[in-house]
Amino acid sequence: MADREQCETALRGLAARLDQLAARDSRPPRAPNRTLMCRLPDLGTSYVAELRGGCLRGIAEGTHASQITFTLSSDDLIAITDGRLSVTSAWASGRLRVEASVRDLLRVRSLL
Repeated sequence: MADREQCETALRGLAARLDQLAARDSRPPRAPNRTLMCRLPDLGTSYVAELRGGCLRGIAEGTHASQITFTLSSDDLIAITDGRLSVTSAWASGRLRVEASVRDLLRVRSLL
């Protein structure tokens, strides 16, 4: 099981990759501005962040109302951010749960 520090590092790495994509793309991102939460039940914690302009900002441990919630194990979070597990296969196998409106799912899928 991954620890909190590894999970936070993985989320910050994901944020850095999104920043690089946004900087490389001359068009404004099509991703909506949303509040995200990543629940990690095996660690008994959650991380929250703001998706703004295609970039992930303000990553912090805690909970609050979110528009999009991802629930997965700490090991699966690390595997997804390392590229060893695809978001699609994690979701299809039930290892990743996503709670969001259909519209939000369609709009953020390009980032996943």
